[in-house]
Amino acid sequence: MSVQPLELDQVVMQSDGFLASNMNDEKVMMSVESGKYYNLGSIGGRIWELIESPTSVRQVVTSLREEYEIDQDACERQVLSFLQTMLAEKLIRTGT
Repeated sequence: MSVQPLELDQVVMQSDGFLASNMNDEKVMMSVESGKYYNLGSIGGRIWELIESPTSVRQVVTSLREEYEIDQDACERQVLSFLQTMLAEKLIRTGT
């Protein structure tokens, strides 16, 4: 089953069932169900924090651009790619 491509106006949020912790300035997570570990890195960890409650992909991009010096198009591509991977791994879910 393939995952639908995310769009900027879609709302995303953390999925339930993951324990997250900071380790050496990076966010690491573990799936309670599978025991699988994920290292989100520092910016991935920041994205994880930003989607703690339902947030549009566009708002995530806006927040990151306020915090980091990054080109709009590059930020959009990288955030969409990262979130798409997280969606495929069922780390996040989409909402309304």
